[in-house]
Formats: sequence, C-alpha cells, structure tokens
Amino acid sequence: MEHLLKEPALARLADYSYYFCAMPTCSVVYFSNEADSYFHRDDVKVRIGLKETEDPVLICSCFGFTEKMVLDEIRENGYSTIPDTIRAEIKAGNCVCEIKNPSGNCCLGAVTQVVLKGLNGYARGLSAKGKEAYYEEKI
Repeated sequence: MEHLLKEPALARLADYSYYFCAMPTCSVVYFSNEADSYFHRDDVKVRIGLKETEDPVLICSCFGFTEKMVLDEIRENGYSTIPDTIRAEIKAGNCVCEIKNPSGNCCLGAVTQVVLKGLNGYARGLSAKGKEAYYEEKI
C-alpha cells in the first residue's frame, strides 16, 4: 500500500498491519485499528474502483479496464472478452495486482461481477425493449 499513498499520507504510515476497507460507501481505504491510523480516498494516488460512483470506475488496475469498457463491449457484442484478456496477461506473468490494485487482490472477481451485471442488463434489455435499452439504466 505504501506505493499508493500520497507523500503527506506516507509520512503518517505507522509500523503496524493495515487492512483494506472494502465498504463502497466508506471514505476509508486503509486502516489499522491497532495503530489508530486511517487513510482516506484523498490520501491515495489512484481512484478506488469499488468506492467510485462516477466514470471512470477502474476495475482492473494492472491493465486499465473500466466498468464502462466492459459494459460497452457487452452492449455492442453481447459478451465481454476482457476477463479472457486479463487471464492471458496473468498467464504471461504481466499481472501485478498485489502492487497496483488498492485491495492487493486479483481483480478478476470484480471484473466477473461487472460482466455478470452487464449480461443480466443486456438480457433484460433485449427481452423488454431492445438491445440499447439496458444501457440507459444505471447498471
């Protein structure tokens, strides 16, 4: 997490274990209850995808994929190739989620959730109003 903190915040980093806050509505990104130390969104150099409500909502820190990219691809094609692209990059050894992803975890779970949400919306739009309808809603 050190490489993601802005300089003033980095100076406050204590020698304790820190944890990632995965609550979307919470402004805290990293915390250590033991050190009574908290780092908020303003303390971090990058956008925290799961805490963002406006584009771009980054869902893959290693390769720069956003939620909109996945949803646009599904809207255009009915599917997304982004998860396969990420898997190929992982297999090639190009993934550095533990460094680039603020959570320190692989992004494929988050990417898969967006794909499923997009496919569900796409299917709903096709059955109800046509191909373009699902994308007009907040997915």
